[in-house]
Amino acid sequence: MKRLLALALALCLLCGCAAPDAPAANGDVDVDLTLLSDTVVLSEVADMLNNPQRYTDQVIRMEGTFNVVQNPVTGRYYFTCLIADAMACCAQGFEFVLTEDKVYPQDYPAQGDPIRVVGTFGTYLEEDTVYCQLEDARLEEGGVTP
Repeated sequence: MKRLLALALALCLLCGCAAPDAPAANGDVDVDLTLLSDTVVLSEVADMLNNPQRYTDQVIRMEGTFNVVQNPVTGRYYFTCLIADAMACCAQGFEFVLTEDKVYPQDYPAQGDPIRVVGTFGTYLEEDTVYCQLEDARLEEGGVTP
C-alpha cells in the first residue's frame, strides 16, 4: 500500500500542475485553469485560496458558471466564476471585478450561465476577512466548454 501511495505521489509530481511561475500559455496569461483537468483545476484553485501571496498580480484565466450574490446589508453585488467538481456536488471559484462599467443584471450573464473570465489575481480585506478576486477582469467570448 505504501508503494502504491508513493508511486501515486511521484506521478503527481512528475505530471505537475500549472504552477504559478509556469510560462504563460498564450503570452498574456500566467495561470490558465482552462487547460487543466477537473481534478487538477480544483487543486490549483484550492492552492490559490490557501496561498494567495504566490499568485498575487498574476493573470488568471478560468471557466465556470456565473454566480452573483448580494450583501443584504450593503446592497453590494459580488460576481463570481465557480468551478464545479466532476460530480457537480462541490464548487470553488473567485469573485471577479470587470474593468468596464457594467450594470447588473442587464450587462451580465444569467445566473448559472457558463463563462470564461480573465483577470489579475488579488486580495482584499472586508470585515476582518481576506478575500481573493480577479481584478481588472474581462469576460471572454466563446470557448466555454460545457
